[in-house]
Parts: sequence; structure tokens; C-alpha cells
Amino acid sequence: MQAVGGTFACVHSWGCTLERMMVLRPCLLLTLAFLIGLPTALSAAEPGSARASEWVIEKPDGVMAYRMDEGGGIPDFSRAGYRGGGVRLPEVPIVVTLTPLPAGDDGARIQAAIDEVAMQPADAEGRRGAVLLRRGTYRMEESLLMRTGGVVLRGEGSGLDGTVIVATGKKQRTLIDVGAARATRTEVKGSRRQVMDPYVRWSSDRLRLDSVAGFSVGDRVIVHRPSTAAWISALGMDRIKPRPGSKPGETQQWKAGDYDLHFERTITAIDGTGLTLDAPVMNAIDAEFGGASVYRYTYPRISECGVERLRLVSDYEAGKETSDEDHAWTGVNFGHVENAWARDIVIMHFCHGLNATNNSMFVTLEDCHHLDPVSQITGGRRYSFSLNGQYGLVLRCHSRGSRHTFVNGSRTRGPNVFYDGTAVQSHADSGPHHRWAVGTLYDNIFDDNEIRVQDRQYAGTGHGWAGATQVLWNCRSKSFVVQQPPTAQNYAIGCVGTFVPGSWAPDAPLGVIESTNSPVQPRSLYLAQLKSRLGPAALLAVDEK
Repeated sequence: MQAVGGTFACVHSWGCTLERMMVLRPCLLLTLAFLIGLPTALSAAEPGSARASEWVIEKPDGVMAYRMDEGGGIPDFSRAGYRGGGVRLPEVPIVVTLTPLPAGDDGARIQAAIDEVAMQPADAEGRRGAVLLRRGTYRMEESLLMRTGGVVLRGEGSGLDGTVIVATGKKQRTLIDVGAARATRTEVKGSRRQVMDPYVRWSSDRLRLDSVAGFSVGDRVIVHRPSTAAWISALGMDRIKPRPGSKPGETQQWKAGDYDLHFERTITAIDGTGLTLDAPVMNAIDAEFGGASVYRYTYPRISECGVERLRLVSDYEAGKETSDEDHAWTGVNFGHVENAWARDIVIMHFCHGLNATNNSMFVTLEDCHHLDPVSQITGGRRYSFSLNGQYGLVLRCHSRGSRHTFVNGSRTRGPNVFYDGTAVQSHADSGPHHRWAVGTLYDNIFDDNEIRVQDRQYAGTGHGWAGATQVLWNCRSKSFVVQQPPTAQNYAIGCVGTFVPGSWAPDAPLGVIESTNSPVQPRSLYLAQLKSRLGPAALLAVDEK
């Protein structure tokens, strides 16, 4: 499915100078590019110099039109983020206020305050209240657990003079863990229906079923897309070449059933036997490869939780910045949670920054920074902003010294969006990292190393195709790899940098690559799609005018 021909379809106060620089908007990227030697074509990003994309057009009335290739086209990502996008993060009233102890461990006091707020009644929005940590330094040798919805942990700023939590001790751990202790997705018995369409584009939000009995507008449903042996064979993932010098069986072939995708969606309309969903399916549904089914489900996640305005520092052994691994490991983790957020968080010296797990939905990570991680510089380390769930948004986030800054893990289902972020002094690439992540938009992302979407073949224990329906929009990097998997497509539109062959499968076909070294309009695909769906007022939620 190469990009030839096609039709259009219409559808609805910092401690150092560098930290100060990193919170600025993309206008600073030209300065950063000059400092690290990126191509001078970055100057094309200046306002008014970009031309219209051939693949996405924003019409004068704000409606978006998309060029379609034989399998799909660029999908709508605008439902990503807290409460489905276009909703400003709330200011939750304070219930408990703490000040730091002059000496000793503050962890038990903070946990008790979180638990106290968790006992408060929730308001109509599901919010109970905030724990405010007054400015100063708090020390903790354990983790903080947020297991009840409606609770917010807030500081008085992420700067050196704000609220600082120092993670002490030598135990690898997550400092702040948000989400229900246990939660399981359960199918509603008798609700499963079969998709009857012989083929559904990955950019489509419409399905035709054998019956819509039992479904109503507003229902949450799973679109279950199986991973059949025929599909895996079509991808070549049952024939991954072994790592040179590896032992027999060390490189694992993909197996049927291990790559099933369960897309969580909400029904927005029912017409005859057809459903319209709140977001596209993000992966083509093909009867040849097992089709798909739809069913209602329950999932008792917690919601309306936030972590904000804090500076988190992992204590470590000085002089061992690239070897010490006996310290607090991850800053903030979002598990079984939805409609949750982190904002204005600085995470210093933790190996990993913020992680939205594959159990999370509608999570926004806003104005956060992962700086100077401490660990070995090798596999499985230094992930800054990981979106592994669905409907996640990383907004104006920045890293320094990471390996994989803006990243998806295995079987990530999307939609997910990384928008307006920067990564400097990177040791590896941004992009989907392994095993078929689908439905991610990298929008105005700057990484001074690489951004790659490719067949990773024997990487790890057999990563294979890292991602599909991945869209790089007006991104900037030293180099890019964008390849096309069988049965799917990837896109690089308006990206500035050098396009190079893949590291593991250099002969794999290229994805859609348009307007290299020349950014396009609209400047931001995410914002244009958000405006098209909800109107200009929605942009105020992301501080865009």
C-alpha cells in the first residue's frame, strides 16, 4: 500500500538554564537544533512557510478531509487524553495539608493523608479532594499508593524552591503508584456479536454487526480483533530471523492468540445493524484474518486521580550515574485507572519517568520532565513517557538523557498522542518499541537522536514489527526510519531530518513519506482534529489559541 493515488473522505521557576529552556514552546527547537547540529531545513518550520499536506486537509469550515489508500488513511486521534480530549484538567479542592518534617521519613504521613482523603464522599464528578504538600523537602523510603478514585496529590511547584520528594534507600520501586489494586475486564455474557464487514479500514469508526440486540448508545464495548496464524504468517512474524550467535529458540516467533487486540470503545450511534464508535478501530479488520467481534464489558478502574506540581528526586550513589541501579526506579505509574493525570512534575534521576500501563485509559501527562536518569545505558532502561494503554495524551513533556523518550510497548492499542515534546541528549530512539503497537500520533515531537517505526526482527527476544498506524507529523530528529508492515501502514508527514534504512530489516518497504524536510499545514494534526470535532473552544484545554 504505497502512497500513490487515492481519494478523500470527510469525517467529523527552574533550577538551571536548560530546564528553563525545555519548558518553552516549539519556537525554541530551532535553537536546540542549531546547538546539536540538526539539518538547517528546520528553518522551514517558521510560521507561514509550510504547505498543505496531500494526506490531510483542514477545510475553511474546520472539517478535516483525509486521503485514503487501499487499506485506510490517517485516523482521527482527537479522543486522546483526559475525558476524551478537549477538557481542561480540573483544580480539585484541598482537604488535607502537610508540611515536611525537619528530619526523618515523611512517607507514612503522606500515605495516611491520601487514605484520609480517600474516605471522603465523592462529588458529582467523582472527586474527593486533594492532599497539598507545602513547599519544602520530604523524604521517603517506600512508595505512595493511590488506590481510590477522586484523590489528588499536589505540591506547590516542581522547581527547586517548590515541593521536593526525595526517594531514599536502595530499593528499586515506583515512587507514586496510581490505580486500583486489582481490576479485571469482564465480558457481559451473551453480548458478543460478530462483525460482518469483509474489511474495515484502520481509520474507520463504523462497524456492521450480525445483530445489535443488547447494544445502546453510550455503551462501552470491546472490539476484539484476533491474531490468527494466517495474519502472523502474512506479517512474516513466524519467520523472524535469529539473532546472530544466539542459541536455538532464543528468538521467539509470534504465536496465534498472543497478539489479540481488545479495543475499548464507546458506541455513539446505532443505525440498523451498524455501530458508530467514539474512535477509529486503528487496526484493519479483515475477514481473511479472522474478522472481529464486539461485546459489552465491565472494568472497575478508579478515576479522577491526579499527581501534580511536584519535584521527585531519586537518591543514588554519586559518581555512578551510568551504573547505580539500587535506587527508586520509576517516578509515577498509572495502572487500573481512567480519566487521570500528571501535570507539572519533574522527575530527576529515576530510571523511568511516567508510565501509563496497558490497563489505563484517558490519561494525560502534561508539562512533565524526566531529567538525568541514573542507570546503565542498555535495554529495558530509561523510558521517559510510556503510553501503553488507550486514549493517552503526552502534552508538552520533555526529557534529558533518556533512551526511549516517547514510546509505546507491546500490543498498545491506541488512540494515543505525543504532542509538542522534546528529547535532548537521547541515547536511543523514540517510537513504538516492540510488538505491534497501533494507533499512535507523534505530533511536533523533537528527538535529537532518532524516531523510528520499523521491523525490529530479532531485537529483544523477537520484537518483530514494532508498530502500525503510526503517524509522525511535523516531527524533527537527526534521523527517521518509517517502514510499512504487511496489512497495515505507517506515515511520516512534514518531518525534518534524514530518512535512513531500518536497522534490522533495511529492505522492508517504506511507509508513506510526504514532504521531507518541509513541514506541512496544519501545524498540529492533533489540534486540527480536536478543533474539527469539538470547535475552537476545545483548544483552550491545551492552552492553544
